[in-house]
Amino acid sequence: MNALAGFPVPRSGVVYYVDASYFIFRAYHSMPPDMVDADGNATHALYGFARFLSDLLERVRPERIGVAFDLSLGRTSFRNGIYPAYKANREAPPADLERQFALCREFCRHMGLAEFASAEYEADDIIGTLAARSRAAGLRNVLVTRDKDLSQLIRDGDVFWDYSGNTRYHYHDIGPRFGVAPELIADFLALTGDSVDNIPGVPGVGKKIAAELFGVFGSLDELYANLHRIPFLKLRGAAAVAAKLLAHKDAAYLARRLTGIVCDIPIEATLEDLKPRPQDRSGLDSFFDAHGFGNILRQQVRRIATAA
Repeated sequence: MNALAGFPVPRSGVVYYVDASYFIFRAYHSMPPDMVDADGNATHALYGFARFLSDLLERVRPERIGVAFDLSLGRTSFRNGIYPAYKANREAPPADLERQFALCREFCRHMGLAEFASAEYEADDIIGTLAARSRAAGLRNVLVTRDKDLSQLIRDGDVFWDYSGNTRYHYHDIGPRFGVAPELIADFLALTGDSVDNIPGVPGVGKKIAAELFGVFGSLDELYANLHRIPFLKLRGAAAVAAKLLAHKDAAYLARRLTGIVCDIPIEATLEDLKPRPQDRSGLDSFFDAHGFGNILRQQVRRIATAA
């Protein structure tokens, strides 16, 4: 694990993928909610996201970048088709947040950035699919997020950049940080569950036990093929753990279908599409005027344009 401060930020041969939803939610809950436009509409999440993205662009000046959004902010036809209770524990997003999500996408377009959203899939699946394509083309991926689920996409040469936490993780840092290697994150979550997304997992199997199990077995399939071995492991309550796994096998495999990021969704995008285009200067000026943004952000995006 490396502290972010002072490390060289690569450009060549790298694609940056931004998990926009995380940063919008973060701004929504941390920026002053009294930031409004002339019509009284909230703009705090929009402004916070725009500042974050501009800071990232000014620091990195990426050769290629894609920004992925969750369109539904909750239910998706893909995962809710598998498990109707998926994310059912979440309240409906406030109307002012939905409005600002749409404006964040508009800001990306004015900035000349490729932005993506899907009514069927989540931002994670968009990033997973695009990252698989860029890796196949010989490029490395930098995932700008704090969502542990996305760590399953990291492979050798990639970086999980916790931008707000001021830390980056390479492939071999994921295990010590999240409990298992990237390839096992989805299997790990299938056992432990994920309360944020209302995925139950296997009751009584927490992170410590799951990590110990996957220290022995290389996948969920391998684990279930060797249930008879678990009572003989040096694992606290090993026999009871084996019984729980057997009793909740269907739940574990259901959860695995939910926790795994889909890396082959239908999306029209090429590596050329991920190259930043020239800013829409007049569009940005009108956008800033409409939302009451002052000179700090205007000057920053002008610096970005000048340095492009």
